[in-house]
Amino acid sequence: MNAPLRRAGVVILVLFGLLFANLNWVQGYKADDYRTSDYNRRVVVAQYERPRGTIEANGTGVATNKVTDDALKYLRVYPRKEVYAPILGYRPVGLAATGIENSENDFLSGESDKLFADRVKDMFTGNNTGGGNVLLTINSKAQETAWKELVNNERGVDKGAAIAIDPRTGAVQAMVTMPSFDPNPLVSHDEKVAGAAFNKLNKDPDQPLLNRSTAETLPPGSTFKVIVAASALQNGYQTGTEIEAGSEYRESGAVIHNAEDEVCPGRKIDLKDALTESCNTGFARLGVTLGRDKVIAAAKAFGFEDSQLTVGNLEGNGLPVAASDTGKIANPDGTVDKGALAQSSIGQRDVRMTPIQGALIAATVANGGKQMRPYLVQKLLTPDLRTIYTANPKTLRSPVDGQVADGLKEMMVSVVENGTGRKARVKGLEVGGKTGTAQNAEGADPHGWFIGFAYNDKGEAVSAVCVMLENVPGGHASAEAARIAGLIMKAAAGQGGD
Repeated sequence: MNAPLRRAGVVILVLFGLLFANLNWVQGYKADDYRTSDYNRRVVVAQYERPRGTIEANGTGVATNKVTDDALKYLRVYPRKEVYAPILGYRPVGLAATGIENSENDFLSGESDKLFADRVKDMFTGNNTGGGNVLLTINSKAQETAWKELVNNERGVDKGAAIAIDPRTGAVQAMVTMPSFDPNPLVSHDEKVAGAAFNKLNKDPDQPLLNRSTAETLPPGSTFKVIVAASALQNGYQTGTEIEAGSEYRESGAVIHNAEDEVCPGRKIDLKDALTESCNTGFARLGVTLGRDKVIAAAKAFGFEDSQLTVGNLEGNGLPVAASDTGKIANPDGTVDKGALAQSSIGQRDVRMTPIQGALIAATVANGGKQMRPYLVQKLLTPDLRTIYTANPKTLRSPVDGQVADGLKEMMVSVVENGTGRKARVKGLEVGGKTGTAQNAEGADPHGWFIGFAYNDKGEAVSAVCVMLENVPGGHASAEAARIAGLIMKAAAGQGGD
């Protein structure tokens, strides 16, 4: 055999070898990936041959199905549209799901190992059993109240978020974001219609697809003073300890003023009154006195800088939560920037917080210093409604002890009874909280915050809430957030009265 033919033969053998290896790689290692790919149309059609499990809140289906006459037999339907969209997300044709539809996709679709016995049974009965059902922790009255009050707020604000948590368990009672979106067009079986709907929402500068409760971080303003107060109580201060205050405080180029001239104009004020009146100069000085390390440590203890938290199933994944952050509070050479520390101690400068973090701060105080891991999935039910999972509340962290929590509770109740949080009062409930007005972009209206908690007449902590309104016009930005928060807690507690 001459040399050219021999070389050609070797090349052909090598090519056959590579083809054989690729075939085995595809069949042996990639088969499942290709079989389950969202781009595999046969898989897509098969997914719609049986009904997807429902998602329920208080016994009402908030994600259900409708039988169609097209190739994809079942159409996903979201009856409450914008109200639950940030929680539920959506399950589009041929693409990845979002929200609870994503984190519980295997169970809802019937492909979860938890439903293996049901699939085996179908092999013998010939049935095409649907997916499993997900029961949410959401209190529908609290959710509807949060949505109604947020979108009809008295300041004309068009962006914000509200979240409520049961302090004793971590169960999320309400989660609302504004603006929201209608998921129904996004799950249309006409993929051109769904694509156009997504593109419109995705290009909207108001970001309706953003879950502001969990994924947006903004300066929290004076709500951060609860963290600084906690650090003070952990370091020898009492609620009656006097701290330096005054009408103005200058530190390393930073100038701190109070919101109004009548707020803590004197040289000293006790810690409880400082929180009640929201004394900026007092807390700025207090933060500098405590030092950067103690302020940052207190924030971390409450959950700042936690980038791993999800909210969904306590045994699995859920909605991702953005990390809240204090910033470095440092000069370029790494030394403490005392001016930045003064500003950070009143929730400004580089401090950023999610609304869910604000609710967790309030919930921790209400629960005696123990912070429970927040969750949205209460139960998982098989297609024949057998319970195979019930949430077992878990402690996430313990930022403060009971004595410090009691001191914070006393001060936060004073805020609502005597101070800046009066709008959050609810008849029949003991309410505590903290307001926050956060400056942001130059020339922009400030953000209005309120974090708080409520106890019923039995002394039980029944709800902890955070309401955030972006760019509130007209002054006293936090007052409307406090009003809305009170109504959400009232609904969550099932209390009557004004």
